[in-house]
Amino acid sequence: MELHELKPIHKRKKPKRIGRGGKRGTYCGRGIKGQKTRAGRKMVPPIRQLIKKYPKLRGYRFKSRKLKPAIINIGVLEKNFKKGELVSPLVLLKKKLIRKIKGRGPEVKILGMGRLTKKLTVQGCLVSKSAKEKIEKARGVVKQ
Repeated sequence: MELHELKPIHKRKKPKRIGRGGKRGTYCGRGIKGQKTRAGRKMVPPIRQLIKKYPKLRGYRFKSRKLKPAIINIGVLEKNFKKGELVSPLVLLKKKLIRKIKGRGPEVKILGMGRLTKKLTVQGCLVSKSAKEKIEKARGVVKQ
């Protein structure tokens, strides 16, 4: 069997011809006169191609364009870091505690859930109030 020998299984269904009278009334839902009522009309707005190229930014769906920070708790730092180590987004990426979002390292926010006994230096991360207290209580440093 070759390509030119193939035949369709079902017959082709012809499209319904609207605007020929019948049970829908004289105009058959097409209205009276004009380009839209004619047979074979092709209405493509000339501005459509321009509209499709514009990014969809405005409106209520696009308010939060900023990426949310990756969240890490103090308890996780206690498990994965040794005494006196530096905690930064790059170090967290290397230790695979956070991952890249859309091809780049995210902002990191440290929250105060868990206990911290080691002295750590936190740099380049957002820190909650309770987490900052716990880090400083363990004689650690928070740098911006």
